[in-house]
Amino acid sequence: MAHAGARSTRRTDVVVIGGGQAGLAMSRCLTDAGVDHVVLERGQTANSWRTERWDSLRLLSPNWMTRLPGFDYAGADPDGYMTAAEVVAHLDAYRASFDAPVQPGTTVERVTRSGSAYLVDTDRGSWRARAVVIASGACSDPHRPAFADSLPDHLQQLTPNAYRNPGQVAGGGAVLVVGGSASGLQIADELARAGREVTLATGEHVRVPRTYRGMDIHWWMDTLGTLDERYDEVEDLARARRLPSLQLVGSPERRALDLNTLTSRGVSVVGRLAGVAGHRAQFSGSLANVCMLADLKQRRYLDLIDEFATAHGLDAELGAPTRPAPTAIDGTRLDADLRGFSHVIWATGYRPRYPWLDPELLDRTGRLPHDGGVHPSAGLYALGLPFLRRRKSSFLDGVGPDAVELATHLVGHLNGVAASGVGAEAQ
Repeated sequence: MAHAGARSTRRTDVVVIGGGQAGLAMSRCLTDAGVDHVVLERGQTANSWRTERWDSLRLLSPNWMTRLPGFDYAGADPDGYMTAAEVVAHLDAYRASFDAPVQPGTTVERVTRSGSAYLVDTDRGSWRARAVVIASGACSDPHRPAFADSLPDHLQQLTPNAYRNPGQVAGGGAVLVVGGSASGLQIADELARAGREVTLATGEHVRVPRTYRGMDIHWWMDTLGTLDERYDEVEDLARARRLPSLQLVGSPERRALDLNTLTSRGVSVVGRLAGVAGHRAQFSGSLANVCMLADLKQRRYLDLIDEFATAHGLDAELGAPTRPAPTAIDGTRLDADLRGFSHVIWATGYRPRYPWLDPELLDRTGRLPHDGGVHPSAGLYALGLPFLRRRKSSFLDGVGPDAVELATHLVGHLNGVAASGVGAEAQ
């Protein structure tokens, strides 16, 4: 790799943008393949885990599922759930294990196609590469609905990447948490435990128990192959990529967390926040149906687990098939006076954003087009996005298999091997 002046254009075969789990997984695969590359990271390795996570956050998946190319979890608590600080330490150790060529403190400013190659401009000079891997993650831009700007001025608004702990949410008013997936439930639960008055607004959600028949739900999903379901095997891929995260929390006691848990703590659960009119928040009246559907889907999945256990002779060694109670929600509250609230926390998901990418490389809606991580522009790849190639693509356990396949495709590109879509060489 040439090392010219700080502001000159350097050359390499591949530029990887992002030094988190996805960027490091790709770097390991490229290192194993002997491909010259650099990893550009705006902060430090695992920057989002360092700077954009609340204090009590833990992984939703057990530690034994923290499997990256050439680097599986080897600690003393395989059934536990890593804290954010432990994830940072794990990824730091991963980077050091193969001396990943990470350039920290480097902000990408522009990526453009330049002939058959790409020009990557940063605040520390430019790189010319034959291929680029976008591994900047799916959580770059917290999503808020358009009407968030019309909320009353007295309300303080936070997103999960800015929230840290209940002490940050000062004041005597109630807190409105918007979003019923993992982040929303965990934050609402934490605030309620701290004695705050909380209302949770939720729409569609995915309910599963933390454990079932003595095993973690992720063990079941791994065993049944649910998490390995491929992007080319689902009927509605766009919907699959939009599905909310599971209603779960990682905790030492492996406790359950669902809407019933929250109501037992005094949280008021209402329907999806549909809009704001003056000082009144308006909620959807479909909460009862939404909860009924979530319960139905959970019941069907637990039926699949029971069928698998019976078919494989596991019934005798597993716990009894005790089912979670149905969701007990009133659902009749359709509005609220926002003058009684001091904070709104938008746990409404994230959108990947690429302000540095040439608009010609995006589709007409501003999204990054790709077929299983392979961009229509030869030599451009994406990694770490939801359901990129598998249902678990955005998990620590899922980015590795995707990286292996895309690295194979990328090496074929560098070697001049014709590659259409995600052909056989990426399988």
